[in-house]
Amino acid sequence: MMAASVSLSPDVLAKYQPVIGLEVHVQLLTETKAFCGCINRYGGEPNTHVCPTCLGLPGALPVLNRQAVEYAVLAARAIHCEIRERSVFARKNYFYPDNPKGYQISQFDKPIAEHGWLDVPEGDGSSGTMKRIGITRLHMEEDAGKSLHDGFADSVSRTYIDLNRCGTPLLEIVSEPDLRTPDEVFEYLTRLKEILLYTGVSDCNMEEGSLRCDANVSVMLKGASQFGTKAEVKNVNSFRYIRSAVHYEIERQIAVIEDGGRVVQESRLWNNAEGRTYSMRSKEQAHDYRYFPEPDLPALVVGAAWQAEILRALPELPEARRARMIDEYGISPQDAATFTSTRAFADQFEAAAKKARSPRRVASLLTSEITMRLRAAGMEMDASPITLDGLVLAADLAESGEISSKMLKAMLDTAFLNREDFSVVYAREKPQQISDSSVIEKLVEEVIAANPRQVEQFKGGKRTVSAFFVGQVMKASKGQANPALLNELVVKKLDEA
Repeated sequence: MMAASVSLSPDVLAKYQPVIGLEVHVQLLTETKAFCGCINRYGGEPNTHVCPTCLGLPGALPVLNRQAVEYAVLAARAIHCEIRERSVFARKNYFYPDNPKGYQISQFDKPIAEHGWLDVPEGDGSSGTMKRIGITRLHMEEDAGKSLHDGFADSVSRTYIDLNRCGTPLLEIVSEPDLRTPDEVFEYLTRLKEILLYTGVSDCNMEEGSLRCDANVSVMLKGASQFGTKAEVKNVNSFRYIRSAVHYEIERQIAVIEDGGRVVQESRLWNNAEGRTYSMRSKEQAHDYRYFPEPDLPALVVGAAWQAEILRALPELPEARRARMIDEYGISPQDAATFTSTRAFADQFEAAAKKARSPRRVASLLTSEITMRLRAAGMEMDASPITLDGLVLAADLAESGEISSKMLKAMLDTAFLNREDFSVVYAREKPQQISDSSVIEKLVEEVIAANPRQVEQFKGGKRTVSAFFVGQVMKASKGQANPALLNELVVKKLDEA
């Protein structure tokens, strides 16, 4: 859904500079919740994954989840943050029906990590230059429950509360207000999600709420030194919609200013069906939450030795892996970007590339022949009937010239049609390739004799016409002529003609 237009002229839009900062909440993939032993799992019957601690009952005390701390350190270092050896938990006080304690355990002035960054393509990406987006802080906190307003059988308007999510461990990652365009927002979120998935700290499933993003948007006249009043855009459940929501909000604020109005600091909800934002409530300030140190938790100390132990689990991250794979396997930057889109896919490609004669041939087969057939069949890569060993066999046979591209395509089609591995198809239908030079030479001579006009074109300097003769011989040999030998003989015989 494209954002609704506010109908501003390009000249008006050009007068203003958008300023955007993001707050990303990430649910961690720990076995249990942040401060109790309840299972940390999406779904389940409402209010069954709860205990006195996450329900906030009197006398129940929190105990910090060690795995949540380790995941926080991994994620923080992956986005280049400095780890604070001593951080402090705080109470963020607010009342809402899905927050039974009346406060949220979070971190305030002493978060676990600060001063990170991510690089994104600048502007709309057309310039090819990268831009560094600062990350102010990464801190730990717990999630609230969930208010449910619809989807129930009764016709009475009600709100139901499911507290299963209460106490789920979260990271909040806050960027500096360095983003300037909706495209930069999209790229920042895409890269952040990719990194978090590589570290394994979260599944980043936006549909289940594992990754949620709020965008703080303001505009100011170009050349101004002071930021404008910001509005926080909430309730956006995909990166594509976040891009649309930010685009709409920028234009809305400019229209308000151009009409002589004043932008109000508030939280606004994104309505995807209408492609616009709506006012939700006035935006709170930090002092509204009456932060104070959490009295039931000591300071969190993550010393150098513990940090080193945790960071041994940090994997090679996407950007570094892309650069290495380009250098090591000779593949293109585009292919490297495709193969490193997920850690599993990158592992799969590298396992095949290390076995194959030509990693570039493996890459070519994956991005063209295999991907095309998967897409046509509506299948994901992990459902492909062709295994890694089958892919390597196909690549090696094509690289050595033992089978032609036509033979390869036919066997790949059969593999997908029958849901068989390539090796099974090859063993059963192994084509008899013609590699006898005398046989191919005879076919070449016959084709040359039958096409004198093309021979004259070749002699006149149009040497690319040799491809015509190769195609005719392949047709005559039913695709069984050895391609390398055929090309050599065609050129030789044409030169002699």
